[in-house]
Amino acid sequence: MSIETIFSEDKSVLVVGIKGKFDFTLLNEFRQVYNNDAAKSAKVTIDMRDTSTIDSSALGMLLNMQRFLKKKDGAISIINCNQDVKKIFQITHFSRKFTIE
Repeated sequence: MSIETIFSEDKSVLVVGIKGKFDFTLLNEFRQVYNNDAAKSAKVTIDMRDTSTIDSSALGMLLNMQRFLKKKDGAISIINCNQDVKKIFQITHFSRKFTIE
């Protein structure tokens, strides 16, 4: 389990890749991402191509990042979700709160 971050060439978008399980074990690392790296960019893309599962703490982390970014008119988009993760987003109505591709 890990988090990798990269900026787009023009530094306008921060891409955050989640590898493995997205759960409470990533709480501090994820918080550092939006307190440090996301502070430099108003737009964040969460790439879940390598994410196997998510839990309720991960949903809370996404909501906290969204609140943080809204203060600076930012936004989050979530991409490359597997079917299980998409289903969790649908059940929890996160598909109404986030742009999920």
